[in-house]
Amino acid sequence: MQLRRLLTRTSLILLSLLTCYQATATTDLLVEKKRFELDAFTTFGGKTIKQLQVGWESYGKLNNAKDNVILITHYFSASSHAAGKYTPNDTTPGYWDAIIGPGKAIDTNKYFVLSVDTLANLNAFDPNVITTGPASINPDTGKAYGLTFPVVTIRDFVNVQKALLANLGITKLHAVIGASMGSMQALDWATAYPDWVPRMISVIGSGQSDAWTTALLEQWAIPIRLDKNWANGDYYDGERPLQGLTAALMFITQDALTPAFFNTTGESMQYSAMEEGPLNDINKSHSIVTWLHDRAENRSKLMDANHLLYLVRASQLYMAGHSDNLREALAQVKAKTLFLPSSNDLLLMPYLAKDSSDTLQALGNNTHYQELSGNLGHLNGVLGISQSAKQISSFLQE
Repeated sequence: MQLRRLLTRTSLILLSLLTCYQATATTDLLVEKKRFELDAFTTFGGKTIKQLQVGWESYGKLNNAKDNVILITHYFSASSHAAGKYTPNDTTPGYWDAIIGPGKAIDTNKYFVLSVDTLANLNAFDPNVITTGPASINPDTGKAYGLTFPVVTIRDFVNVQKALLANLGITKLHAVIGASMGSMQALDWATAYPDWVPRMISVIGSGQSDAWTTALLEQWAIPIRLDKNWANGDYYDGERPLQGLTAALMFITQDALTPAFFNTTGESMQYSAMEEGPLNDINKSHSIVTWLHDRAENRSKLMDANHLLYLVRASQLYMAGHSDNLREALAQVKAKTLFLPSSNDLLLMPYLAKDSSDTLQALGNNTHYQELSGNLGHLNGVLGISQSAKQISSFLQE
């Protein structure tokens, strides 16, 4: 029964963009989306983005010394909505509300917690997301960028965050913490700007996208490129490639979970390999496939296909330090580090975090490694993060 209750709750969360944590208790943390703008931003690849803007949120108060700042870097399909609610009537709080807030592991009575939308944020059509990306209007042409938008990297996300922090008069973090694609940003922060980062927590993360991970990520891009409505990225005046985007989101959802989760889900809907519909009609789908498709289709409505392609590329290009030598990059890290991979993660497998942790340990870094458990695979680092609440709290106070 307990597993079935968890299944029901998790299914509702997946229906809501896989970006919110279905808290079991109410939250009294109310937040607002703020806007940060730059007249011009130069990417890691040397291209210029004019009139850049991103959304950001904060929780807690910045102290007079401005040294109580914790930066939360978000995962692939999330936004800067890491905790709290926009209104008391919101059905779900931010995705890490379980650990961010007054008296929680990331205690907003102590820390000023800040999170920023990535460039090319996947949720481009969510009214609570403010982000520059391929769907934005190019000020030079008056039309959507499409594929003329520059390739962006994890370092670009980091540099936009750094620009916002500097704008707030902040010159050093207490810690940077991120899950999945957010972990990439967190570790890149520690390698690129070591004097800024005394503590770094990587949740369900990695130090680089190796050959296996890069090929896996490409599978998310292929359905979009094959959709006839994609039109080489120039679809903003016509039909959006929602079929391709839905297919991509189906892959993402399955990669982020586990066989155990899917088999339990199938049991709850009386799934059978010999279902009558698929047996009698090649166009009919099994119940588990319909379940997966319907959730992906609902999520696709607020998302943008081109933005997904750009986030895939940013993730594929990732190596902490953005150089050709990961060990040399990790040698720059001054932060105390904590790695929290998921033991049954099929997307960013634990070895990716272990390699970085072991390298840092060999370099003399104060590093800690502990695997998350649960039947949610990659999503143990989002929906199951409360299991590491005490460890995170202690780490931040050391």
